[in-house]
Amino acid sequence: MEKDPAAIPWSETGAEYIVESTGVFTTTEKAQAHLKGGAKKVVISAPSADAPMFVMGVNNTSYKSDIPVVSNASCTTNCLAPLAKVIHDKYNMIEGLMTTIHSYTATQKTVDGPSGKDWRGGRTAAANIIPSSTGAAKAVGKVIPSLNGKLTGMAMRVPTQNVSVVDLTCRIEKGASYEEIKKALKEASQGELKGILDYTEDDIVSTDMCGNPASSIVDAKAGISLNDNFVKLVSWYDNEWGYSRRVLDLLSYMAKVDGSH
Repeated sequence: MEKDPAAIPWSETGAEYIVESTGVFTTTEKAQAHLKGGAKKVVISAPSADAPMFVMGVNNTSYKSDIPVVSNASCTTNCLAPLAKVIHDKYNMIEGLMTTIHSYTATQKTVDGPSGKDWRGGRTAAANIIPSSTGAAKAVGKVIPSLNGKLTGMAMRVPTQNVSVVDLTCRIEKGASYEEIKKALKEASQGELKGILDYTEDDIVSTDMCGNPASSIVDAKAGISLNDNFVKLVSWYDNEWGYSRRVLDLLSYMAKVDGSH
């Protein structure tokens, strides 16, 4: 197994678009090592400190063919951004807080042990609800600039293997009832965000969402509002399968744009 991206002979295989999914080479400098082996473009399947981030259905149209390394952002950003886009475009989001109830991941521990990130992150994944940090909400400000500085959030890592759920609590300038907000989200899921944003009024639980290909599945029955300007929205996502589908969609979109030049 080759550990150095620069030493992989991509040109010999005919591979032009590379998905960097090790979780190790997440900066432009590190990921672009693939280009030395003959790759033309690299998609990082994780947030990046400096690579341009693109979320399908939100800002993918800003991709230009002269960008060699891009990030598909995180699974949580892919869930939150389409949801936030609809609300912000329709009602002007003043500010918001997000919590993701997130299945455990490969970075966590099977038993209590040391964690380089934080003390709580080293506790047993399958036996605890673990408060954690996430940059997913702030990252929305990078793909929707008008929301920059208006969103932040946290995560709760929970003892489930797959599927996560976003809780977005926000204030909106243009007042709307929860029924009106549901209607707007449903229309978006059937229109410009079809395939990205999904919508359900079923009494679902997390395992029902395994294998759902959408980035974000609005749970209409789970959301609530305090008044016409303060609302809590709930949206599910298969953080593995749904996210992987968006990586492929981004690759396909990039190839289409690159092919037109």
